[in-house]
Parts: sequence; structure tokens; C-alpha cells
Amino acid sequence: MISMNWVKDYVDLDGEDLEELAVKITKAGVNVESVQSNHIKNLVVGEVLECTDHPDSDHLHICKVNVGNETTQIVCGAPNVRKGLKVIVALPGAVLPGDFEIKAGKIRGEESNGMICALFELGLEEKTDETYAKGIEELPEDAPVGMDAIEYLGVDDTLYELDVHKHRNNDCYYHIGFAYEVGTIINKPVTLPDAKYNVDKTDDVNKHVKLTVDTDKCPLYLGKMVKNVKIGESPEWIKKRITAAGMRPINNVVDISNFVMLEYGQPTHFFDADKLGKEVLVRDAKENEKLTTLDEVERELTTSDIVITDGKVPTCIAGVMGGLNTEVDENTKNIFIEAAIFDAVSIRNTAARLNLKSEASIRYGKGLNYEYTYQAMDRCLSLLEEYAGGTVIDGMLEHDKVDKTKKVVEFTTEEINKLLGIQISTDDMKVELGRLDFPYELDKDKFTVTIPNRRLDIDPNVADMAEEIGRLYGYHNLVSTLPTIPTRRGMYKGDVGIRKMISKRLRSLGLNESKNYTLVNPTTANMFKYEGKENIVLPNPMSVDKSVVRLSLIPSLLNVYEYNKARKVEDVNIYEIAKTYDKDYNEDTKVAILMKGNYMINKVNGVNIKADFYLLKGIIENLFKYLGFKNRYDFTKVEVKELHPGVSASILIDRKEVGIIGRVHPSIMKDDVYVAEFSMTKLYELSIKALKFKEASKYPEIKKDVAFIVKNEITNKEIEDVIKYAGGRLLTDIDIFDIYRDIEEGKKSMAYSLTFKDDTRTLSDDEVMEVFNKIIKEVEAKLDAKVRNS
Repeated sequence: MISMNWVKDYVDLDGEDLEELAVKITKAGVNVESVQSNHIKNLVVGEVLECTDHPDSDHLHICKVNVGNETTQIVCGAPNVRKGLKVIVALPGAVLPGDFEIKAGKIRGEESNGMICALFELGLEEKTDETYAKGIEELPEDAPVGMDAIEYLGVDDTLYELDVHKHRNNDCYYHIGFAYEVGTIINKPVTLPDAKYNVDKTDDVNKHVKLTVDTDKCPLYLGKMVKNVKIGESPEWIKKRITAAGMRPINNVVDISNFVMLEYGQPTHFFDADKLGKEVLVRDAKENEKLTTLDEVERELTTSDIVITDGKVPTCIAGVMGGLNTEVDENTKNIFIEAAIFDAVSIRNTAARLNLKSEASIRYGKGLNYEYTYQAMDRCLSLLEEYAGGTVIDGMLEHDKVDKTKKVVEFTTEEINKLLGIQISTDDMKVELGRLDFPYELDKDKFTVTIPNRRLDIDPNVADMAEEIGRLYGYHNLVSTLPTIPTRRGMYKGDVGIRKMISKRLRSLGLNESKNYTLVNPTTANMFKYEGKENIVLPNPMSVDKSVVRLSLIPSLLNVYEYNKARKVEDVNIYEIAKTYDKDYNEDTKVAILMKGNYMINKVNGVNIKADFYLLKGIIENLFKYLGFKNRYDFTKVEVKELHPGVSASILIDRKEVGIIGRVHPSIMKDDVYVAEFSMTKLYELSIKALKFKEASKYPEIKKDVAFIVKNEITNKEIEDVIKYAGGRLLTDIDIFDIYRDIEEGKKSMAYSLTFKDDTRTLSDDEVMEVFNKIIKEVEAKLDAKVRNS
């Protein structure tokens, strides 16, 4: 049983619903079998005002009991009930452990409206001959009448009954270990208790006791001595803690030993130092050797058992039970404290053979963390000094053969995901390791993790780490899959792959591919040198027409257009992808597009879409989105001498110039010919994000149209930037659908369709109008604009 009041000493549980927390812990792999509360309704502190013998019984008493708001009659059979006693009263309606409901009734003809209780009847103490003979619980004289009894006793606690998997070590069998598990689940740190104490430097344990370990089954043994202890009652908080965990308080010394075991998971054994003598010898038992244990039963041992001896005879069956010959009793003054680690298999076998399964043997049998062995020793010394008045003397007996090699495991994000069958990001793995409080180093996506000694159940391998990360990330995220045979899909790689993607997309958008010579004449080669590069001129060309290596593909496309125009082909929509080279032989693959005339004609429906700057710009945007550059491209004003100064722009990706777009300058070509060119090499060098397919929203969108009258020099980009900033996350699309020039002197009208949508809910008209009005105010204020009303 785990007391959550006790766990609160180490990890902050404020605001946590303990029922919900139990579910989270169970989902993470530690099964909380049940959540129990010590609280019992209708259980109050009472005072016995009168106590008389029952007329029809030789052991029952009729009591008048003040329960706070009334005085009631209760028949009680406890031998220690008497007038003036403060007691615990279960009133009618109270349900005691075992589903025993208290009801008003008559006992041998006398009315009885409740029950005066012993602690074992409330499940707060083990029922034994001793506790039964003790009778009802006698409360202090200052106990307030009418107060909730469980609250007064300080045992109003929530208990978790754990069903720990056999492969999990004993970290969930003690409260600090379970606190780490809780801290992991709720992502809060664990604070260990203070264990400070004073040391008498004038004395040393080595002067009193000699330690010898003569067995390989004891890798660690620590011995300390505390003198002048005073045996008495434990403080209330210790009694409440061990009672909640299901153990019976005995005295301050024994209770401290049990408390530390339940706290750190490290059993300790307290010997009466004066009975123990001057030597401690840890060895294998001799065949048929005998020892009378604390339960006053003589045990016969075998060579597979481990014993603690005084150098001659056994004084303790190691890890199982102490001997009666060194028992701490009311006359004990000096204590020798043992904190050790014994071979787990040997302890399990001994406990099973002797039928002595105990809280200590369970923990020894699962293996112990050597760090907690030292900390548990310090905790014992601290508590004995404070609550038993003991003096800790200097020095420590120490036998340490523990392998302290750190458990370090290396793995990559991909290895964990492959084992789990799901995709967990590196950042999420960092979060889970932080919650586990596992120190780690990260180099790119390779983790180097040090497993804490408290997690003995985890081996330094990738599979164990995948299990830990997976259980915290959530088993419900694991996907059931059938076994698959890996196959390799044939596909284009590198620049060939992106070239194929671009060509396929442009063809699907209605453009035709053109192929031209790399060598051109000097006049053509000097056109569209917007990058400032110099051409390669062949030293011995076959002809002047093929004497220069081109830097731009646009002049070649212009020649293709002239060729088609001469043959009465008016509608030309073409593209070319080819390599270019500069004077220093730097290779650059470019993509060029030329559009002139009609892009789409449907005479039946009267549809006639002509090529213009915006159509070409839309095709470039469509291509960039297809390649994975959504929200990363931009267009800005630029002057290229071969392009119309008012209809030209630079193409940017991640704020880096990759090409140009615009109408060919009238001095070069009188027709409305639109061209664009960008570097495919630069695209390939940038980080191309894979396409992500998003489920269509099931919630409706709301569209709003607005037109702004602005100065002629204001660009569409300036307006869209203000609209985006003001629109926030609810604004999903901005489409310009009309430009009306000269609406006023020096001004134009630009009309936009704005789309508002939320993928998680239906938007209301009021919240959309709030954002819409904000957009209007921002555009008017920042761009000196006004809304066009008609």
C-alpha cells in the first residue's frame, strides 16, 4: 500500500485529483489496483459521561456518550471503557471496513445508537491478540468532542494498492521510488528528505565492533552505532505514516527502522549492540545450524542461507529476520545499525524455504540501489538522534564490492520509433527523458542516456529505453500493424527529381515544354543578364550564331515565340528547363516560362482567360506550393532593363532572390509577352519541405469582400501584409479580385475576398466582424486608405 499523504512529502500534488492520477499512473504501466480512502463518514470524537453495567450481561456496559451535538446511549463491551474517557464513536450510518454498517438498535434489551471503536475495527491497526486485549482506543483528554475522528487522528489519507509487474524492480514498493513515478507522470521534481545529524567525534564504531564479510553474497555492508537511545513511543507523524502503509507501530526505534524501509525501500536491522558483542561476521550458514528468530521460532538453516553472526553463533538470518538473542527491547541503550545488500536470489530462496516472507525479504529479493543504502543509513541516524535521543558516534564499518559502473545507453530517434511503430519527435523524446529524470546528452538525433541506479529494472539497451519512452508518450498511440516486407520504390533523386517534378507540374498547368540550344549569338547572350554574370565565349565556334554559352533561357523562348508568331500561332504558353554556365564555369539549372495570348478558351461558356502578369505569377505560386515552399516565397519590385518597369518583380524564397518575372519591355517586343525565370539550383539548395495533406475542415467558412481606395503607388503586397497581420489565425485566405484605376485622381480601388475559418469550431458572425473591422481600421490607418462603398 502506498500512502499518498506520504508521497506528498516528496512531490507536490496540490491540485491533483488522486482518482484521475491513479488512472494516469495505470496507463503509464504501473497498475493501481484500487484507490482506498481512510475516511469514514459519521465517525466522531466522543466523551463517555456515564458508564454503568448492563443489567443482563456480565461484560457489557451502558454508556451515555456526548458526540458533540447530542448525548446518545451506546452499549459497549470493551473492558477499558469508563466515565470521562475520550473515545472514537461510529454513529448510525457509518460503514466500517468489511462493509459493516452501524445501525441503531437494541443489545439485550438496551438501546444502542452507535459503536465505540478500537483502531483495528477501523482498519488503522492490525488485529492481534495484543490489540484485541487492549480494547477501545483511548484518546487524549484534550481531544475535541464532535470532531471528525479520522481528521483528528491525522490518518485521512488516500491509499493506492499497487499490482506491480514482476519485471518492475522494487522502486514502486517504497514511497520515494513511487514519488519518482508520480513526478514522472505529472512532470514535477522529487525532493528527498533531509538526513542531518551530529557526530560524537570522541568515539568511533571501529573501537567497538570489527566487521568481516566472508561470503560473495554480500556485496555491500554498512555498520554504524548509536549510543544512549531512549526506547519509547514514536512521534505521531511516524506512527501515522507506517499505520497508513499497513504496519503496526511498536516503539520509536523499531518504527524508525520500518519507516526508513517504507521510505527508501532499503531494509535496515537494529541490533542491541551490548548483546551483539565486538564482532560482526557475515557468512554462509552451516548445514543444520540453528537460530531462534524474533518470532520465537527456532529455524534450521542450510548452506544456501546467509547469516550475520557475532563471530561464533548466528544473530540474524540476513535479509529475512533478526535473532532473538540480539533483539532491541525496552532496556536497550546502544544500537548497532546494519544497512546492506544481499544476493537477491539467495534471500528469495531462504524466505520461501523458511516460510518467512516479510516486508524486508520482499525488498531484498528484488534487488537494492546501493545509493539508497547509504542514504537510508543517514536517515536512520538522523531520526534516532531526533526522536530516540541517541548519540551517533563517529566512523562506519564498510564492506563495498558493488559494481558502480554507470548504465549508459546510446540510441537514435529513428531506432526508438522503429521499435515502437510510431513517430515521436526528438523534442518529444527530450521531454519524456526529462520527465523520467534520466540525464542525457544529445548530438543531433543521437541520445546518450545514463540510467539512474534507482531503476534497477532498466538495462542499458534500446528496447528498455523504447519501453520507458513509449509508456510515457502513451500506449494508446501505438499502432497495430501487420508485418511488412521492405521494398524500394523506384524514384528520381537529387536535381533530376526536382526537375521532373517541375516539368510535370508545368505540363499539368497547360504549358508546353520547349528545348533550345545552349549556344546562342552575342546579341541574344547579352539580353537578360540581370545577375551580373559574364558569358563564356567559345574560342573557336562553328558559327557566330552559336558562339556564346547562354546565361538566361528567356531570350531563347522569345525566339521560339517569334518563330510561332510568324506562322500565325498567337497563343504561346511554353517553358524550358536547362543548364546555364558563367565565365567561371559555375553551373546553374534554370526554369523559364513565356506566356502570350489566350491561356484558356471555352467559347460555349464564354470563358476566355488571357495571359497576363497575374496569371503567370499565379502559376509560379502554384508551382512553389507544389514543391513545398508554401508561405516562403515573395515578390518584390525590381528593375530589369529588358522588362517593363511597371510590370516586373523579383522572385524571392526565404528572402533570397531566385529569379525574375514581368512583361517584356515594349522596346524589345511590342506584344504583351510575359516571362519568368528562376534558378532550380537555388531551389534545390534550400530546404524543401515534403507536402502535407490536411483533412478538409468539417466547419463552414465565412467570406467577406472589401475594396480599398488607395494611392496609385501602394502595392498589393503592402495591403496584403497589413491584412494578414490584422486578420490573425482566423483569416485563412486573401484573394484580390478587382483593380479599378483612376477612381479618383492619383488613386485606385483594390478589392479583396477574405476567407475566415477555424478547423475546430463554427465561427460566429460577431467574432468574424470583429476581426473584419480590425482589418479595415489597420489598412485605413497604415496605408492612408478608405473603404470603397460602391
